[in-house]
Amino acid sequence: MSHIPQIDYATASEEIRAAHDEEVRVRGRMTNMKRTLLHSPAAHRIYAEWFTLRAELSAIADRPIWIFSHAISKAAKSKIAITFFRRALINAGFNPDAMLYSEEEALLDAFGKAIVADSNAIPAEIWKKLKERYDGKTLVDLVAFAGIMLATAVFNNVVEVDFDPELEAFAENAGLSDA
Repeated sequence: MSHIPQIDYATASEEIRAAHDEEVRVRGRMTNMKRTLLHSPAAHRIYAEWFTLRAELSAIADRPIWIFSHAISKAAKSKIAITFFRRALINAGFNPDAMLYSEEEALLDAFGKAIVADSNAIPAEIWKKLKERYDGKTLVDLVAFAGIMLATAVFNNVVEVDFDPELEAFAENAGLSDA
């Protein structure tokens, strides 16, 4: 059970309702995490910058970004975030439990895990490969993106945000990863 309840749209302030409506308009749905974050529209806006950074990283295809995000989520032990990216992979026709990674995907998976394991000690070999592949702006955006991804995992973990029912079928051991 979540330590912080989700907003009640009917009794929420006009500012919160406006932020809610804009989120639904822009993204088409409202997750339990977002309904919880909306107690503070400013916090919601900050976490929504994930989408801004994803757009800045448009040179990196969805699958490598999903793998990067999944690696961060898994290392941070965030069930909601893990399952969110499992759903993305499964819906795109991939089995997250039996994927063969490209060189870029393996690099991003290792980088995501390393960030969570010890952000003060990213292995030099990972940095070498990242610098060979990406320019400075992309690296800045990638690290900032990872920070928001990790913040999302931490928020979900600390608050114990209620698991979104639509994610249930995609959870680890749910039996649908054979898609």
